[in-house]
Amino acid sequence: MLQRSRSAGLVYVPNNVEVKIRLPDLSATLAAVRALGAEDRGILRQVDTYFQAVQGARLKLREQEPGGAELIAYERPDVKGLRTCNYRIFKVTDAAGLKDTLALGLSVLRRVVKARHLFMLGRTRIHLDQVEGLGDFLELEVVMRDGEPPRAGEQEAGVILEKLGLADAPKIAGSYLEQ
Repeated sequence: MLQRSRSAGLVYVPNNVEVKIRLPDLSATLAAVRALGAEDRGILRQVDTYFQAVQGARLKLREQEPGGAELIAYERPDVKGLRTCNYRIFKVTDAAGLKDTLALGLSVLRRVVKARHLFMLGRTRIHLDQVEGLGDFLELEVVMRDGEPPRAGEQEAGVILEKLGLADAPKIAGSYLEQ
């Protein structure tokens, strides 16, 4: 299990509640997100390299333009629907060197390339992802406050999905790694 830490370069977020949905119509969802009044934070180009991690966890190096690179370790159940995710983020200054070092000692499982259109609605990150070879997806991440019960985030995500017309859309278990 990931533990709270305050070392240099480490950003620890206790948890969030998230959900992932394959989108049949990216343009319609984009219009619905804008109609909610979500703040458009632009498009991020991301390459996630997944490495072999211990059972129940995932480890990926995210190279992002704009924004640099970060190593992300996270635990999240592979269930369809709303789920809680615990994670750690470590800012990286030499992504290529770290990737080469990790690949020397760990198996590289997959490389996922995507364009992520990021919106913020209060404390909720709304991602509209176009993933090479996989298609279009919506991912919501409700960032939880310390000690806040997951149910509060689940309710918030449910309201947003309802407003987007996606409350009954099939949810995806797992990450882009398993798609």
